Amino acid sequence: MIDDIVAWVLLTAVAAYVCGGGTDYGAGFWDLLAGGADRGRRPRWLIDHAMAPVWEVNNVWLIFVFVLMWTGFPVFYQTVFTAMWLPLVLAAVGLVLRGAGFALRKPTRRVAGRRVYGAMFAVSSLLTPFFLGAAVGGVATGQVGPGTEASAHAWQNPTSVIAGLLSVGASAFLGAVFLAGDARRFGAADLVGYFRARALAALAALAVLALIGLRVTRDDASHVHQGLTSGAGLVFVVIAAVCAVATAALLARGLTTWSRVTAVAAVALTVLAWGLAQRPYLVPTSLTVAEGAGADTTLRWLMLVALVAVVLIGPPLALLYRLDARGALQPLTDEELQQQP
Repeated sequence: MIDDIVAWVLLTAVAAYVCGGGTDYGAGFWDLLAGGADRGRRPRWLIDHAMAPVWEVNNVWLIFVFVLMWTGFPVFYQTVFTAMWLPLVLAAVGLVLRGAGFALRKPTRRVAGRRVYGAMFAVSSLLTPFFLGAAVGGVATGQVGPGTEASAHAWQNPTSVIAGLLSVGASAFLGAVFLAGDARRFGAADLVGYFRARALAALAALAVLALIGLRVTRDDASHVHQGLTSGAGLVFVVIAAVCAVATAALLARGLTTWSRVTAVAAVALTVLAWGLAQRPYLVPTSLTVAEGAGADTTLRWLMLVALVAVVLIGPPLALLYRLDARGALQPLTDEELQQQP
């Protein structure tokens, strides 16, 4: 049973990263589509102010996922990072460039430099979730397995493309929902409707991609398709769809706080549905959870370490998000600094 428990912890961590990190990627996506300097000035101002206090903190979940993978499921880790090294390297490069672009854009004085760093941040926010999603799609097809060598065929297939686009779409959806709430919090009434409309557009695009994905996976990833269209996987998919519809209704009524809850639930439940659809495999249909797991002793120690990590890291993260939601982490203005004794 211990290997199943660790597998569920791993899946939950993936869901947390998709929701937390996806919101950050979504902000960068809308930064990319904000338009020129004049047209995009206000949206980019909001993105900078919304992300600055907590930017990149959600990558803690990514590190947690990697630790769980290579310690708890070493065969799975080796299989994925051998067969999918190229898209994962591209995603890692995107993470680095994205962080550098966001960090250097604001303090740079020259307009040309700001544009370069802004473009670096925005483009990387699009490419990173796409390549991460493409790697997940490649695993779902079952074309990789223990001993599989790296090849473009492993991740350049219809399921990988759809998974990458779904990852980008989910990020754009989450980012727009959260930015709509931040616009209300910062008193930017004009941007509430701006990002609300984009959240609804992203949700519509996600619905279309999901329907295409069901058709594509029927032939390209039959095991996952069957899991998503029957049993517990289907139940989670239906609940996720209900949460997505609820998000649209809440946004239409201007209830941006509750729309965040339902949007996160919709995306997280979709990730959990994917995990249920793959049972009992880590890689359909060549590597089961039991076959890919490490020794029982290792898994027990891993669970203890994970529990300690959650106890130590969970409360600070919750406090950070709470302070950010209350606006307590905003930098002092020049006028406020001048008033300091």
